[in-house]
Amino acid sequence: MKIICIGLNYRKHAIELGWSVPSEPVVFLKPDSSILKNNKPFFLPDFSSDIQFEVEVVIKISKLGKGISAKFAPRYFDEVTLGIDITARDLQASLKSAGMPWELSKCFDGAAPLGRFIPITGIKDLADLDFRLEINDKVVQKSNTSDMIFGFNEIIEYVSKFFTLKTGDLIFTGTPPGVGKLHRNDNLVAYLSEESVLDFLIK
Repeated sequence: MKIICIGLNYRKHAIELGWSVPSEPVVFLKPDSSILKNNKPFFLPDFSSDIQFEVEVVIKISKLGKGISAKFAPRYFDEVTLGIDITARDLQASLKSAGMPWELSKCFDGAAPLGRFIPITGIKDLADLDFRLEINDKVVQKSNTSDMIFGFNEIIEYVSKFFTLKTGDLIFTGTPPGVGKLHRNDNLVAYLSEESVLDFLIK
């Protein structure tokens, strides 16, 4: 099972980080050991002093595909949820400034808490889907999939040029603005529309 992640997929988030808006999807992978399921707590690692949250809509691939055109992409996923792309921002900045790959800042154990999946048949319009993240009952990120630079179908078309997509693969589709630092005892709750799909603690 692959975890494919799309970076800088909301214009305001790119501006927030001071990075250029990409002309094509920015792609990186996480290992399956990054997945944190069933609302288990995330334990802050000792190799970073700036662990940050990034809430993202996540789609699950439902059948094998390669070289998928955007118009057929909806046939290849049938469930959606929210996940958190947990990032060691200080480590990322250090690696990026040195011209090095920055997977170490995003691929560590537990760096991809994953919510409960919902069938897309129950969603009126995937291109107009509200979602938000609350920490300690305060909204810290709130957006709509209409603000994505590259939509779900475009992402599937692009990544399937390079990777064969397999049943069960996950695609984290990018985060909106509002990312910030995590602290011990924070309670993160993520909502698709008004439905809570993820609720966990920082330890």
